[in-house]
Amino acid sequence: MNINIINLKGEKIKDLKLNKDIFGITPNDIVLKKAIKLQMDSLRQGTQKAKTRSEVAGGGRKPYRQKGTGNARQGSIRSPQFVGGGVVFAPTPRSYTFKMNKKEKALALKSSLSHIVKNKSLIVIDSLELETLKTKDAKKIMENLKLDGKILFVTSGDAENLYMATRNLSNTAVIYKHDLNVLDLTHADTVVFEEAVVKYIEEVYS
Repeated sequence: MNINIINLKGEKIKDLKLNKDIFGITPNDIVLKKAIKLQMDSLRQGTQKAKTRSEVAGGGRKPYRQKGTGNARQGSIRSPQFVGGGVVFAPTPRSYTFKMNKKEKALALKSSLSHIVKNKSLIVIDSLELETLKTKDAKKIMENLKLDGKILFVTSGDAENLYMATRNLSNTAVIYKHDLNVLDLTHADTVVFEEAVVKYIEEVYS
């Protein structure tokens, strides 16, 4: 599996051989979906809260006597059937995350990378170091690379100029190689790796 390595002008520099055990596997969509759900669930705050009848203020005495009124017997005006009463099975703060094995996480990332290579959505650049932090320069580079849609840049260094130049662009995201994740990879239409990122991925997941 070979892919072209280009520069910021869109010119080919050399070929790079990709590890087919990482970038060319048969994607496991079930595990990939599970990993995406895990990541999305972990973003949920889980802070919703409603009071049960034991937590609502008031209702310390019977609203009326047990017999003789013609009404149904009641013990508290804070019961769920009354306005201002407690909520039945009220939601409480909780975490929505769940456990996923390391091998599953690795398989999910490999599946996502294989989808990207299969769809020809991966671009490898020798370096993403920009000389300036101007947005117009970043747009010029995207024109040179013919990038369109949602773009994800994955860098091997801090790439401060790239981050500053693209932070005002709604369709562009920049992440560090250690922050590589299936959610960002799946949402991007085009993924741009530095050459060093490919080597890092192959070292970690081989």
